[in-house]
Amino acid sequence: MQFEVWAPQAGRVTLHCDGATRAMERDPERAGWWTGEAEAGDGTRYGFALDDGPVRPDPRSRRQPDGPDGLSAVVDHGRYGWRTEWSGRPLQGAVLYELHVGTYTREGTLDAAAERLGHVAELGVTHVQLMPLCPFPGRYGWGYEGVSLWAVHEPYGGPEALKRFVDRAHELGLGVVLDVVHNHLGPSGNYLPEFGPYFTDRHHTPWGVAVNLDAPGSDEVRAFLVGSALAWLRDYRLDGLRLDAVHALADTRACHFLEELSTAVDALAAETGRPLFLVAESDLNDPRLITAREEGGLGVHAQWNDDFHHALHTALTGESQGYYADFAHAPLKALAKTLTGGYFHDGTYSSFRGRRHGRPLDRARVAAHRLLGYSQTHDQVGNRAQGDRLSATLSPGLLACAAAVTLTGPFTPMLFMGEEWAAGTPWQFFTDHTDPVLAESVRRGRRREFAAHGWAEEDVPDPQDPATRDRSCLDWSEPDDEPHARVLAWYRRLIVLRHEQPDLTDPDLSDIKVAYDEEARWLAFRRGDVCMAVNLGKETATIPLGTRPAQVLAAWEPVGTPDGEGVLRVPGESCVVVAQP
Repeated sequence: MQFEVWAPQAGRVTLHCDGATRAMERDPERAGWWTGEAEAGDGTRYGFALDDGPVRPDPRSRRQPDGPDGLSAVVDHGRYGWRTEWSGRPLQGAVLYELHVGTYTREGTLDAAAERLGHVAELGVTHVQLMPLCPFPGRYGWGYEGVSLWAVHEPYGGPEALKRFVDRAHELGLGVVLDVVHNHLGPSGNYLPEFGPYFTDRHHTPWGVAVNLDAPGSDEVRAFLVGSALAWLRDYRLDGLRLDAVHALADTRACHFLEELSTAVDALAAETGRPLFLVAESDLNDPRLITAREEGGLGVHAQWNDDFHHALHTALTGESQGYYADFAHAPLKALAKTLTGGYFHDGTYSSFRGRRHGRPLDRARVAAHRLLGYSQTHDQVGNRAQGDRLSATLSPGLLACAAAVTLTGPFTPMLFMGEEWAAGTPWQFFTDHTDPVLAESVRRGRRREFAAHGWAEEDVPDPQDPATRDRSCLDWSEPDDEPHARVLAWYRRLIVLRHEQPDLTDPDLSDIKVAYDEEARWLAFRRGDVCMAVNLGKETATIPLGTRPAQVLAAWEPVGTPDGEGVLRVPGESCVVVAQP
């Protein structure tokens, strides 16, 4: 078997394979690359030593049986026999379900999660979006500190378990999307700087020096990232990737890294005959991100829309701290603007940032499904001091309203695991760092962050305490009990409507009509012949829908059709979906 590694700064590279040591040769065709031959097969352990230094794992390792610091292992992807023929599921018309493997079940493995996929399929969603799977220190964590971007976290089950998960998902008709992190790596187990200029001090990010996308050596770094992305889609038959915090990808080159990545993914889609897509998390509110390359954009297929979340959250909760301040002055007006224009900040002043932010989205060029809408995500729940979900403070009726706006709105809906039954468990920030210095730094940093917002340090969960992860695991006995069962039935009904009513997947943002009353706390919007109304107030709201005949398609509380003057009466903290053909 041939091994290869990019190590342009090394004067000597040694392959350590299955207890044997062999000197590697420079590749005459590729500057900075070294190659070597050794007997090896699936599971063979190996690593590289640079200039007679310590043996390090392969930067392109497909498996890390002993974690980020251990030796790599060979993976023969041809050994797995796929059971399910799969032609793919596109993003348009999708409903996504964000899932964290380590807390979706108490066992915290891919195999245990696969056993629960029947619930997701019955819910009616189309794609499961897995939080990061790359190896990280310890057993449990969020996964955003991975290093080996081609490997699967061993405590989750490793490469074979991911293939079994994907096979089971595809058997149930579910696509699988994976969250990948290109904007930073590590810090634990991060030996990449020893191999080459994977990072640059030309730019800085919240995690330190930036990944090298535009300095000398960046051609190979970009190829490293693109190669890992394609490997997930090809070797594991995934249907899409979620790209973490792309605003932290500092790149001054004429062809941005995201354009290069989207080009490569589209080419792989054409080669495999399967629809493949990229969904970016971006704080920029720049529509060029999701504009086609032939129209001057970067060609990413969709992005998370935090503006929609923030407007909906402030309307539901009344919270106004931090970035919610920009939306809290008139939350229903803000929500109406995002429902019709995509972004709230489209060149407007942001008090949180202290400057103008964003640019307008051209509704004639950008389809609505290219924005993802959600009322909860791992970020928006887990980055609260106590990881409290909306269900911790809102009534079931208001939770139903949040679901109705999300699932009948114009954007591709995404749910966060457990929200569909108003899970009573929190989802907190937890780590299992094996480096005691790093563990203490994370613990203190977390407490300082929330102390600045008025939280007592003792009230902020210790990320390193195993109980913090345990509290965050879903309780699978809840969906059978009230009020959880009623909320679950409501989610299922709304998702059925989204699939049944063509108007609810119409990509035309310009066709949406919205009305609201800030003081009375109601909002209604129309998409073709379907109208949705939510009443966030405690008193019955009178909402004018017009005199066209109406049929109630779904209602949280019993409600009649509009009266002779076209007025719909919606009970407090309730919502209704009607058809007016």
